Amino acid sequence: MLKFYFNGSPNPTKVALFLEEAGLAYQPVAVDTRKGDQFKPEYLAINPNAKVPAIDDDGVKVFDSNAILLYLAEKTGKFLLANTPANRGELLSWLMFAATGVGPYSGQAVHFKHFAPEKIDYAHNRYQFEAQRHFGILNDHLAGRRYMVGDTYTIVDMDVWGWARMLPFVLGEEAVAKYPNVKRLVDEIMARPAAAKAIALKDNFKFKAEMDDEARGNMFKHMSVKAA
Repeated sequence: MLKFYFNGSPNPTKVALFLEEAGLAYQPVAVDTRKGDQFKPEYLAINPNAKVPAIDDDGVKVFDSNAILLYLAEKTGKFLLANTPANRGELLSWLMFAATGVGPYSGQAVHFKHFAPEKIDYAHNRYQFEAQRHFGILNDHLAGRRYMVGDTYTIVDMDVWGWARMLPFVLGEEAVAKYPNVKRLVDEIMARPAAAKAIALKDNFKFKAEMDDEARGNMFKHMSVKAA
């Protein structure tokens, strides 16, 4: 059975959404990053980058949420467009836009807004600006269209949903109203039964809730290393 290594953060939740939407049998394996589970040798053998999510599909190991979404979609033939060059080009473009832009800039925006031990105005402003810029592009793209690519619910929508549903945490409560088309997509996906199951998956496990010194030491290794 497919093993799904996860926690409740946005990137694993995207993959959980796909697994639930596709009706795939899987074994969830909790990786408590605040306790340092991501650095255990057995997990590094699956994902040497020490991040979640990852899967072990009967010996096929895949890490990075975007790679996993594409792998599972191509394996099952689900949540993709008809396989034409134009469709594949559009799907890959927006999938990589989410992978290299929306996710990383949202993550850094969250870090400098909520978790940085000191407030650095330059860093905070840069990542808030870039997160806003990326969500603005998504919002403009979704104007007049139901889904991210074509007229079909695909892995790109799942990918965008992972971080877009966290907009209030990324940019603040007031940000939601600035991106009505993104909100519409998020609301539609949130109404799907699979989304509720994906979000609730973490509740079946006990994850460390406190962001204490142990958690910061495991999640923010740079705090104890002088790299520059």
